[in-house]
Amino acid sequence: MARVTVEDCIEKVPNRYELLMVAAQRAKDIEQGSPLRVERDNDKNSVVALREIAEDKVSIEDLQKSLVLNLQKYVEVEEPEEEEIEIVAAEKELADLDAQFDTSMLLDEDLDDTMQIKDGMDDALDDINDSELSDESFDDSSEDFADEGEEF
Repeated sequence: MARVTVEDCIEKVPNRYELLMVAAQRAKDIEQGSPLRVERDNDKNSVVALREIAEDKVSIEDLQKSLVLNLQKYVEVEEPEEEEIEIVAAEKELADLDAQFDTSMLLDEDLDDTMQIKDGMDDALDDINDSELSDESFDDSSEDFADEGEEF
């Protein structure tokens, strides 16, 4: 079989630069293990790629897409609109508040336990106050006030 020349492929891909890029991409694909569509005939990958293009054995559009993806270094990601960001932030804040509210709720049993602890503290405070009120010195001073009031 005769060697393929660029003129045979120009009919399929009119732009020589584009032909070069597409053929190089197909040669890379062959190098990476893509199945051959024509017989190798002891040709290099670049010649096999040109022969496949000349004989319409490969899709030029698929090779172009593959080429773009391989050369692309930055994949553009769609960013959400500003309003969508605000809505998502508000939903997150509400979810956080809900979670905080749920964890701060006490069960009835916990509430009873808490009340018992406070009741015990109140009893201890009552005992302290009762012992202070039973002091005789306090009683004596109250009589002094009563006596002074009678003199007027």
